[in-house]
Amino acid sequence: MRILIADDSSVSRHLLESIVKKWGYQVITTSDGNQAWEVLRQPDAPRMAILDWMMPGLTGPEVCRNVREKGIEPYTYILLLTSRTQKEDVIEGMTAGADDYVVKPFDQQELNVRLRAGRRIIDLQDELLRAQAALRYQATHDALTGVTNRGRITEILQEYVDGPGPLGVVMLDLDRFKAVNDTFGHAAGDAALVAAATRLSELLSDRDVIGRYGGEEFLIISRRKPEDLYLFAEQLRARIESAPVETADAVFPITASFGVASRNGARDISGTDLLKSADDALYEAKKQGRNRVVVAVSA
Repeated sequence: MRILIADDSSVSRHLLESIVKKWGYQVITTSDGNQAWEVLRQPDAPRMAILDWMMPGLTGPEVCRNVREKGIEPYTYILLLTSRTQKEDVIEGMTAGADDYVVKPFDQQELNVRLRAGRRIIDLQDELLRAQAALRYQATHDALTGVTNRGRITEILQEYVDGPGPLGVVMLDLDRFKAVNDTFGHAAGDAALVAAATRLSELLSDRDVIGRYGGEEFLIISRRKPEDLYLFAEQLRARIESAPVETADAVFPITASFGVASRNGARDISGTDLLKSADDALYEAKKQGRNRVVVAVSA
């Protein structure tokens, strides 16, 4: 755990530094409030800070206020070091955003206990952030395949439609998927979906986003130029059928049919229109015998 010590007194600063280093902290020191604020506003700022109340430049409470008003994440635990003991002073410091305070001359045991309390608060906040990240992931990703879910992929499509540049969608459907489930069981069907998502993802670049659009249907949104989309879809199709799916109880091939639609940038087109064009092209690929790519007319 890194900790910032900001104190304009070199004696007090060095004493604090030597003490907290013995307790296992990595220490950064500054001698005024402006320097302290510069350190705490950085992306890799220390998670804990001991700030002297009175310093050149910004005071300790002013640094606290800046940190809290900026809403800096992850949370920084701030302890004010002060010789002020009046109730009004304590209220002022805590109102500014300090988490705790220690009165000078400080007792080492008391300081250690208060810092340990701060670490517990930071640990709890980190657990909360991890839980929130997990919930966000669950809300936007398909639980089986790990790719984005239908809700999120359609949101991304709308974001891309509203932006400039080339835009295309590739819609694909695993061929004869019901037969896989009926013949080998739903576990085999799940394995086929996971294999398909993995193989597709291997060929994506930062220009592409993939999502599970339906039961055995996937949607890829791409910033590739319209003339490049067919070759891209052909590569995806070949990757899908490149190897059989193997489970503990079965080995079976998989293929997919693809519908491709794009805009050429010359006119507006909605995400709904792109999806319908790709879906129509996918239906045509099924009619023509499956395991093939059909491109809709560019809009």
